[in-house]
Amino acid sequence: MSFFSKQFIDVIQWTEPGDGILAYRYPMEDMEIQNGGQLTVRDSQMAVFVNEGQIADVFGPGRHTLNTQTLPILTYLKNWDKAFQSPFKSDVYFFSTRLQIDQKWGTTTPIAIRDKEFGAVRMRAYGIYAYRVSDPKLFYQKVSGTREAYLVDELEGQLRNTIIGRMTDAFANSSISFLDMAANQGQLGGHMLDGLKPVFADLGLALESFVVENISLPDELQKLLDQRIGMSMVGDLGRYTQFQVAQSLPIAAANEGGGAAAAGVGLGAGLTMAQQMMNAARPAVSGAAPAPPAPPESAAAGTKFCLHCGKPIPRIARFCSECGGAQQ
Repeated sequence: MSFFSKQFIDVIQWTEPGDGILAYRYPMEDMEIQNGGQLTVRDSQMAVFVNEGQIADVFGPGRHTLNTQTLPILTYLKNWDKAFQSPFKSDVYFFSTRLQIDQKWGTTTPIAIRDKEFGAVRMRAYGIYAYRVSDPKLFYQKVSGTREAYLVDELEGQLRNTIIGRMTDAFANSSISFLDMAANQGQLGGHMLDGLKPVFADLGLALESFVVENISLPDELQKLLDQRIGMSMVGDLGRYTQFQVAQSLPIAAANEGGGAAAAGVGLGAGLTMAQQMMNAARPAVSGAAPAPPAPPESAAAGTKFCLHCGKPIPRIARFCSECGGAQQ
């Protein structure tokens, strides 16, 4: 009577109810598969039959008839096709083989590396990757096991930490400077993709893409790098000082009365200092003419007209505060 009380399954199929499911066990409690039943595996799936705790067959996309004549398609157990009667009992697992996209990775703390240009530095990086289940048998044996469902979130931590560990090794053994890595993130992503593929394959997964979105330094180190870049951009300190003085001319011209005269005196002193800094920064040349003496303070208070626009400017000014033209 117990035989007649059991339910028989004629059609076995599974549609994903949502994202994030890698493996799903078809409910088989108190049910047996009818001999001649149908197994439907969709294009983005693979199915695994497990008999008495061992993998018996793996089915790819398509519609499969389950009987002694058509089983097995792929055989992992000897005499599997003779081990059951009609109806028969097996566990069926479905695996989603579609891409799991937009999986994020990133360094939780900065990675210390030895940079050939800056020495020892700490850097951060983050990006995305995409993978899929490529070998359901291996994934079942090493990762998902016999649970009812295995989700992407359960695997995320393992994959992310594996990526960070491999990235740390790659950076530590690399002779490429931080600036070069930051400028070639596409090549770095390709290098990481090649290095991580065998690691994913060992879990029954295929790593399809790996993208490095950003490489950066911690805030305190980034400020130092910005200062260094700024010094390199300044270049000639003397010309930079001249530019700064020229930028201050509109402020001096805006003052009235005695304030303007005082500003003119201060401006003359500033130009004198700028000239001295230029002479100090310029390499000494034998036989070079000495720098002209600074104009007296009385001359600093005078005015002249711009050679280009005709506007009145301080006599000692070398650039016009209106048009920016150079003066003789």
